[in-house]
Parts: sequence; structure tokens; C-alpha cells
Amino acid sequence: MKSLRTPDEQFVDPPGYPFTPHYVEIDDLDGGTLRVHYLDEGPADGPVVLAMHGEPSWSYLHRKMIPLLTGAGLRVIAPDLVGFGKSDKPSEKSDYTYERHVGWMQAAIVDHLHLHDTTFFGQDWGGLVGLRLVAENPDRFARVIVGNTGLPIGEGSPSKAFLQWQQFSQESPVFPIGQLLNSATLTELSNDEIAAYDAPFPDETFKEGARIFPSLVPTSLDDPAVPANQAAWNVFTMWDKPFITCFSDSDPITAGGDAPFLKLVPGAQGQPHVTIENAHHFSRKTAHLRLPRSSSTPSPEADDDRG
Repeated sequence: MKSLRTPDEQFVDPPGYPFTPHYVEIDDLDGGTLRVHYLDEGPADGPVVLAMHGEPSWSYLHRKMIPLLTGAGLRVIAPDLVGFGKSDKPSEKSDYTYERHVGWMQAAIVDHLHLHDTTFFGQDWGGLVGLRLVAENPDRFARVIVGNTGLPIGEGSPSKAFLQWQQFSQESPVFPIGQLLNSATLTELSNDEIAAYDAPFPDETFKEGARIFPSLVPTSLDDPAVPANQAAWNVFTMWDKPFITCFSDSDPITAGGDAPFLKLVPGAQGQPHVTIENAHHFSRKTAHLRLPRSSSTPSPEADDDRG
């Protein structure tokens, strides 16, 4: 597997991102290796929050959430998915599969950092990948928070908005990451923030992972990821640890996607779920967590802009 590595000079002083990079080399599951980037902020002995970004962002998405959590005494792990941020980027669309993304994060984060008693937070594809990690390592995770995401098993018909997004990702000659992020918030990003979202992708050759992601969402029963996702649902229908949803009300793709979790996950009952009002896919409102060292259940509450 051939991969690209974004030059460090692309990441000079992104606004609001003063964090120390960490790297780990993992098996690329094709006979080579990949370098994966992650943040590890806050006290080393603090309760752990694993925060996973979605498509087409990177750990920059969590820049305003991280200080809130570390200020409360929590340790925050925020990886860049393979193909995004400061992580290596396999150069062919065919290098990326749902199963490989799960395996890459299992090796780079869950195994490498020996996670335990962890709170998981996932948005968009961070949820699709991270919920699999939780289901496949249930003893390592103590609670779950998900926003604008899902765990699809190929049932139902994709929305018109999703099909348009899928088509655009495959057919547009230019894939303007920063502008796409800006269009999926209800508050304008600054030019510097847009540039920060563009930074991992010096040219179109770096974007194969970002382009293919919409096509990896299981939308039919014969999708190869369906059996593993169904197995994950089998875990969550028995999950009695805290499970909290935090979805935007104005996301054309995932609005209402909290319903299956609320209906099927026992641990979702009686929890302080949040619907973020006047928010799009990449919410400019932060649902941040109050998670004291002794607490077993995080409490989300709406805060200021994040996007």
C-alpha cells in the first residue's frame, strides 16, 4: 500500500490548536505500515475521553471541546483517522474499507494506549468506526456519547441529501474540504479556520480517503460491513452502561438518527440526551461533558461555538 504524508509545514499554527502531536506506527493490513497521529491532552491519570472526528474533518474539529474537558480534569485522546489530518493517507480509494478503518483505530488507539474505563464520543464517521470499537471492546468502555452519526446495517433507503453528497464526493473534479466544512455549519468559519481544515490536503491526491468515505457507508444488505455492524448492534441492545445522544436538529443527513439508539439501547434510558437547536452537521454548538473523576455518567450541556 502506497501512502502520502502531509508535510509538517502545512500545520504551522492552526488557530486554536496548540496541542502536542503524538504518533504511532501500525500495520497497514496490507504488508506495510502507516503513521497515525493523535492528541493526548490533560492529566495522564485522568478519566479518559476518546473523541473521534468524522468526514472530512480531523482532530481540529475538537479544538474548543478539548480545553473544556481537560480543564475538568479529564484526559482527552483525539486521533486523526487514517487519510485525514496528520495521519498518513493511502493513495488509492481501494485502500480504504470500513473494516480497515476499524482495524487501524483498534491498533493505533485502543491497543496502543491500553484504553480502559473510557468515555467514547463520536461524530459522523467517528461514530461509525468508534461504535464498532466500543462493541468489540465493551470491557474497555464505560459510557458512550454520539452525535450526528449512526451504525447502519443496510436497511431502509438513503436520504436524498446523502445520495447527493455521495455523488458529489465521487464526481466533483475538486473536493474543497474547508468550504465543505463551512457549508455544513450554520455559523461562518473564519478564513483561517477554513485553511486549517484544508491543511491536511495539499492537493487532490491527498483526498482519496475523504472522497471514498461516503461510498463506504453500508446502504444495502449485501454490504460487506453489515454483518459486523449487526454484531455491534447485538452488543448495544444489551448495553446497560450510560449511552447519550447529542444530535443537531438541522442536519439534513442525520437529523432524527438518534431514534434507534434511544429505542434499542438500554443504557440510553433516563439519560440527559440533547438536541442541539439551530445546528447543522458540524455543529457550532458544543455539547461538552461534565465528568467528575467520581462520576459514572457524563452530563452534556450546550455551550458556545465549536465548528
